[in-house]
Amino acid sequence: MTEAATAGRRARGGGGAARRAERTAVSVETAKYIERHIPNFEVLDDAALEIIERNAETVLAEIGVNFVDNPAALDRWRAAGAEIEGERVRIPRGLARKLCSTAPAQFTQHARNPERNVVVGGKNLVLAPVYGPPFVRDAEGGRRYATMADFEKFVKLGYMSKWLHHSGGTVCEPTDIPVNKRHLDMLLAHMTLSDKPFMGSVTEPSRAKDSVEMCEILFGKDFVRDNTVMTSLININSPLTFDSIMMGALEIFAEHNQASIISPFIVGGAMAPVSVAGTLTQVLAEVLAGVAYSQVVRPGTPVIFGAFVTSIDMNSGAPTFGTPEAAHITYGAGQLARRLGLPYRSAGSFCGSKLPDAQAAYETSNSLQMGLLSGVNFMLHACGWLEGGLVASFEKFVMDADQLGTLHHFARGVDLSENGQAMGAIAEVGPGGHYLGCEHTQSNFKAAFWRSDLFDYKPFETWDEEGARDTQALASVRVKKMIDTYVQPPLDPEIEARLRAYVADKKASMPDSFM
Repeated sequence: MTEAATAGRRARGGGGAARRAERTAVSVETAKYIERHIPNFEVLDDAALEIIERNAETVLAEIGVNFVDNPAALDRWRAAGAEIEGERVRIPRGLARKLCSTAPAQFTQHARNPERNVVVGGKNLVLAPVYGPPFVRDAEGGRRYATMADFEKFVKLGYMSKWLHHSGGTVCEPTDIPVNKRHLDMLLAHMTLSDKPFMGSVTEPSRAKDSVEMCEILFGKDFVRDNTVMTSLININSPLTFDSIMMGALEIFAEHNQASIISPFIVGGAMAPVSVAGTLTQVLAEVLAGVAYSQVVRPGTPVIFGAFVTSIDMNSGAPTFGTPEAAHITYGAGQLARRLGLPYRSAGSFCGSKLPDAQAAYETSNSLQMGLLSGVNFMLHACGWLEGGLVASFEKFVMDADQLGTLHHFARGVDLSENGQAMGAIAEVGPGGHYLGCEHTQSNFKAAFWRSDLFDYKPFETWDEEGARDTQALASVRVKKMIDTYVQPPLDPEIEARLRAYVADKKASMPDSFM
């Protein structure tokens, strides 16, 4: 079904109430996903890449990977030509790469608002918020366990953020909702409070199934059957272990043509070797096995080559971020992903700082630029990450979301059109003049330079009179303003009612569990 047809179907289904809501809705500007007009940065030559690829094939063929507590996966692998010994799967050289060849090089993830659709792959970069922290932090309440109210607030901020293309998934973990039910509330928030694309639940296969069924209510069963409406995160238990929970979720999503990020979870020195080449070898082996398995389940299902990689502080054991070693691995993994012909996920607003301070800014800036230049196509954790991923910060969310604008502008490359060459301006001003009043400046000044919507560019005296606020204080004000001006995007009332009924029925069907 085409996007135009989909939009028409949804408009007709909404009735008068939905059309009136659409007419009166506040328009929220969202920039299109980034299309790079700059080259990728490559740290490895072909000879180095071939060594890593050969070593990864050796790992799969001679060492193997474990698919634990999943007899059906072992049967699938056996039928595909792998050697099975207990729960160990050894994949003959070339088999995993052959299976991976059916995965698409890019795909469209559809949003309920077709204007927010994103294309994952190629030269594109899609930005999504932080994922998974059990704690939240803001200037008023400090560090605390996250609640559903916090989660909804983050979804609203994501919807209001111009440079963010995706609503994400578990933006924070709402600990006031039972574990076996919170995925329903989180999905409902993404579906109703935002009209950007979102992620499904992966914490148990039945929750992945709930995600698909809720999408069938939101988009229509036929539409979900034929289109990708979720991109979800499937982590590998590095080193070389695929557990039944994540693989069960992957199986559900693959069977329904929904996209998954196949992502090793690497802390160098703990879950992988301390060397860059050794880590890249393990990352590639794990991704090859995971992507190949998705294609065994359903050839052609969309998948993303994931690489979550940090180094480790050898004194404390804590993960470190924004380091040159992590950059080498991220750049190298991007090259390996492109050689496989797969979309690439990595990087984010990574930092180990406890506060949105200078350490957070340094580490985050390094990580974001690394992601842009390494050719990342889907950047999870693009804003809000604090304290090694344990905390989602409201202030840092809007600080990072503001800085994502620099990625958009840098990715445009250098304008060499007649206007970009500015020869007329140079001739008009001549020696010893200035450009402030010339025609070219007057025609271009509004869009010539990226400008932060958050930073303070005022003179010292004005800044001092207004309270000498630092960036965190300015971010607190911005969070409040965005939430105060938030207006829910229109949604067919009948569809929303069906979603809420589904959630209520599912919750009523099982006792609460916090395990």
